[in-house]
Amino acid sequence: MAVERIKYQAGNVIGHGALVWNDKITTKRPLLLVMSNWLGVTDTIIKRAEKMAGDKYIAFVGCMYGEGKTAEGPPESEKLMMAVRSDRVEGRKRVNAALQTMIAEADKRGIGDSSKKAAVGFCFGGGNVLELARSGADLDAVVCLHGDLATTMPAKKGDIKAAIFVLHGSKDPIAGQADRNALENELDAAGANWQMLTFGGRLHSFAEEETDMPGVAKFDAGAAHQTYRMLDDFIQDAFAKRL
Repeated sequence: MAVERIKYQAGNVIGHGALVWNDKITTKRPLLLVMSNWLGVTDTIIKRAEKMAGDKYIAFVGCMYGEGKTAEGPPESEKLMMAVRSDRVEGRKRVNAALQTMIAEADKRGIGDSSKKAAVGFCFGGGNVLELARSGADLDAVVCLHGDLATTMPAKKGDIKAAIFVLHGSKDPIAGQADRNALENELDAAGANWQMLTFGGRLHSFAEEETDMPGVAKFDAGAAHQTYRMLDDFIQDAFAKRL
């Protein structure tokens, strides 16, 4: 897999993202935006993007912090995340910049099929791809994995163009039942095409192998296996207009 680090303007910061693709394949492939958890654009999320891209997609790991900032965990990661979440307008500029950079960089190399675009986000990144959808971005599919579901800028009728798939743990203490209910109501009111799957008993971050925060976040191999298979099926169905 080829990995190329890309710097780009993202709102009021310079984003440090990564374009990921199998450079042994010459045919154009759909585009997959990957937004990371609260640690930022780390080697771990780039490796995850490599696996997700495989032979199917051109992936781009978008940056929400700028200037190459990453964190090893709390409290630094919480501070970085909350700075972005406190300004939804700026946050939407940054995630939309990642989408446009992915399109431009793939097109420049002649490797991307920009008629087919999807976005997947993990935790903090899940909230960011939902904000991308709420902003009216031109995408086929948006997948939120154990994400931040709440927003201060709910979608209005007709705003959301993408089909939305939310995968969440029933015992997630970060975004609980009230947040899931609020999101369902929001998506219905917006007339969105959406699905939500709740994994019984799972906590936050169940699809990320490195996660272990007792009582808060824990990797679950079975849920993760199903998650990656189902999200790929969902995206492929969205591309084929079967949803």
